[in-house]
Amino acid sequence: MISKVSKKVYIETYGCQMNVADSEVVASILTDSGFKITDKINEAELILINTCSIRENAEQRVWGRLDSISHLKKRKAGVVVGVIGCMAERLKEKLLETDKLVDIVVGPDAYRELPSLITEAESGHKGVNVLLSREETYADISPVRMDLNGVTAFISIMRGCNNMCSYCVVPYVRGAERSLNYESIIHEAVDLFNSGYREVTLIGQNVDSYTLESDGKKIDFPMLLEMVAKINPKLRVRFSTSHPKDISDELLETMARHENICKHVHLPAQSGSSRILKLMNREYTREWYMDRISAIRKIIPDCAVSTDMITGFCTETDEDHKESLTLMEWAGFDFSYMFKYSERPGTKAARKYKDDVSDEVKSLRLNDIIALQSGLSAKSKKADIGKVYEVLVEGISKRSPDQLYGRNSQNKVVVFPKGDTKQGDYVNIRIEKSTSATLIGQKI
Repeated sequence: MISKVSKKVYIETYGCQMNVADSEVVASILTDSGFKITDKINEAELILINTCSIRENAEQRVWGRLDSISHLKKRKAGVVVGVIGCMAERLKEKLLETDKLVDIVVGPDAYRELPSLITEAESGHKGVNVLLSREETYADISPVRMDLNGVTAFISIMRGCNNMCSYCVVPYVRGAERSLNYESIIHEAVDLFNSGYREVTLIGQNVDSYTLESDGKKIDFPMLLEMVAKINPKLRVRFSTSHPKDISDELLETMARHENICKHVHLPAQSGSSRILKLMNREYTREWYMDRISAIRKIIPDCAVSTDMITGFCTETDEDHKESLTLMEWAGFDFSYMFKYSERPGTKAARKYKDDVSDEVKSLRLNDIIALQSGLSAKSKKADIGKVYEVLVEGISKRSPDQLYGRNSQNKVVVFPKGDTKQGDYVNIRIEKSTSATLIGQKI
């Protein structure tokens, strides 16, 4: 049996920023119970895989990972393996039938139960809790930061989602939307700044819908964002993700007022076709989306915009595809996350619509989107040559120990010679050249 005192737990995270934040909550719960976090899987007595179910590919990666670590359990007696997060919620039975490899299955709202579930697994029983909650926010838990740079961190401001996009499994595996107490968010940001962190990203499935009633006063997302920005001008603030139907001029004006609120908006379009957007239940049209982009350009002229695009959704035609391409070109996105549609069991799209676009056509259309975005990204970076940006240094470049990297306010990666600059510094960099993914410059 595992004695929890000083035993080692390895947590591997798949998927989005919310999963990274959840892993840090899990790490806090377990360290409070006596576990020690390790980044070496071979040393661990407890292995937790934090999973994502948003796309089929994400789930396939987890199945492959479980296969690859099966030898660890066979080689080292007593190793406990757990699957936590969205995939645990969606595929409980299948996970428990996986050649007796998985001992613990825990959904996103049941992490507090992990210590007792580990005890169950030690005694030879499967530890399972995938119940969703309408109240759980983990607001009282101080996350154990698992990042290595000590400069940037995520802060969850809400859990769950009320948007029932027809292709999306999130509401089913993460439950209804609930906002964290703004005081706990501010406290967490202050603690991070005092610990040396210089950038926080406020995260939620739809941050624009953050709302909290406190002492008869309604706190919305622009108000929360401003509170965090006012902690210290040396604390950069980012946020993700905004929903096109909810992003307001008030939010954009708040961004424009505060220099330390980063000038970058991630605004998932998903499609450029109003017909497809309606089938997706996105609750906006192509024209509405374009209006929101125009507002960003007007209120924050130097703001970068990134997006998500799905190609090959049910009934998508060549004309729908062309509308996605023309929207991307018109918006001039700095960066995009681009995917082929994959049907998720249990969603409205899976129940109501036929996945009738062939994989071959999806692949061809995805290649079109990737090629277009590659050109847009290169154009965006090329336009930055000659400009000077303040860059927050995050670490040593992967390509050379003599170079550092960081990001500017627009979320673009900047690489430059190390010199006497160190991690966590703000430096002014003149951009001298670029690639489609990176700006390259010199300190001034």
